[in-house]
Amino acid sequence: MVQKRRVGTESSETRARILDAAEQVIRDDGYAAASSRRVALRAALPPSLVHYYFPTTDDLLLAVFRRGAEQSDRMIADALASDDPVHALWRFFVDTSRTGLAMEFVALANHRKAIRAEIARHSEEMRARQVEALERIAGAQLAERGVTAAGLSLLLAAAGRALVMEGGLGVVAGHEDARVAVEKWLDDLFPPKK
Repeated sequence: MVQKRRVGTESSETRARILDAAEQVIRDDGYAAASSRRVALRAALPPSLVHYYFPTTDDLLLAVFRRGAEQSDRMIADALASDDPVHALWRFFVDTSRTGLAMEFVALANHRKAIRAEIARHSEEMRARQVEALERIAGAQLAERGVTAAGLSLLLAAAGRALVMEGGLGVVAGHEDARVAVEKWLDDLFPPKK
């Protein structure tokens, strides 16, 4: 009988420290630099502890992604629960605080099937939650204007992602015009609360 390898608990402070260190390595030096040695060095821990909590590099990278995805989920839930959910959702999509990490995970998804599958799964679930909330919040208003909740969610995400990712590369041509156009369109669809 093969014994299952022990893995550290998810609520451990050491695990959180490793995740913090891995996220910082990815932000500073890119996903390819997130080796167990480099992460252990950044966390001031022995490399064996990184392996104890994360048997493979994919396990570590998936945990970093999932933690960031949970933070994004909370931010989106807060936006959708606000007094002005559509405008708040737009502000979430153009928030640059997660740009570097997001770009690293998109690049990583090109090389790691497990990461790509997790990003796709999470994105589909996140989109479904947004669509459900937008339908509940403004389904009738959207229908009157010929817009679906799914279409609005995708358009906001796509425009926001383009602005954030291009901005991260230093590309800014047309950005202010696009931002103004989206915000005017949203103001027309959903006049801001005064």
